Amino acid sequence: MSWFYLIIAGVFEIVWAYAMKQSYGFTRLVPSLVTISAMLVSFWLLSVAMRSIPLGTAYTIWTGIGAVGTFVLGIVFLAEPASALRITAAVLIVSGLVLMKIASG
Repeated sequence: MSWFYLIIAGVFEIVWAYAMKQSYGFTRLVPSLVTISAMLVSFWLLSVAMRSIPLGTAYTIWTGIGAVGTFVLGIVFLAEPASALRITAAVLIVSGLVLMKIASG
């Protein structure tokens, strides 16, 4: 169940990052409230997952899900560039996440 909580925490990290972008520096109320709410949920779920997943593994996977998820979201919804080098970097991050999961047992 901890891994499920960790993955959902990563998804909420993607939500708060996107909402923060949409808040324009916390000048728009609804995206600002979504950002803060999603941050709280994400942090709470991460803390629950850390009860049984080692700190280094949990934090690395949480940030990796957020990083790759926001990268994909930026390309799909914000027309950010999808260069070969950026895609390679994302693939390397995902590879690291898989290795972290394997190493943690």
